[in-house]
Amino acid sequence: MNHQAEAAFVPLNIAVLTVSDTRSADTDTSGQLLADRLQAAGHHLAERVLLKDDLYRIRARVAAWIAEDAVQVVLITGGTGFTARDSTPEAVACLLDKQVDGFGELFRQISVADIGTSTVQSRALAGLANGTLVCCLPGSTNACRTAWDGILAEQLDARHRPCNFVVHLKPVDACPSRG
Repeated sequence: MNHQAEAAFVPLNIAVLTVSDTRSADTDTSGQLLADRLQAAGHHLAERVLLKDDLYRIRARVAAWIAEDAVQVVLITGGTGFTARDSTPEAVACLLDKQVDGFGELFRQISVADIGTSTVQSRALAGLANGTLVCCLPGSTNACRTAWDGILAEQLDARHRPCNFVVHLKPVDACPSRG
């Protein structure tokens, strides 16, 4: 029995947050890649925001999206390194109801082919909060490509078996797209 053929694609409303002290809307290639990939897959870009690396601003923006009925997934790029300014994991972890430990583990595993042992410095993480999947990715465009192509494209597709995250998210009919 082919479960892939039985399930229907469910477009999700996905917000993209870029955390950077140096990028602008014109130079945000990582956020643009995520926006392009999710829309090409048939999902809706609910909102796209660029913030400086400030723990409380990141936490406030993500918490607002988690509380909104219209956002089912939040993809964050940047702020996951080890510099003093990198605070995305700290900003987000306390908001999560459940962490998806396998996300960071799998991201590091598939990243080793591109960046070797430098993958140990990735603090990629994901979790669920109020029916919203929140994923924190490194700021490089290549890391976002690796995460989307290697994990997110399948896990955000209701047709992917044996499991995906769509069944754990806020109902789609309660989530009108903003465009």
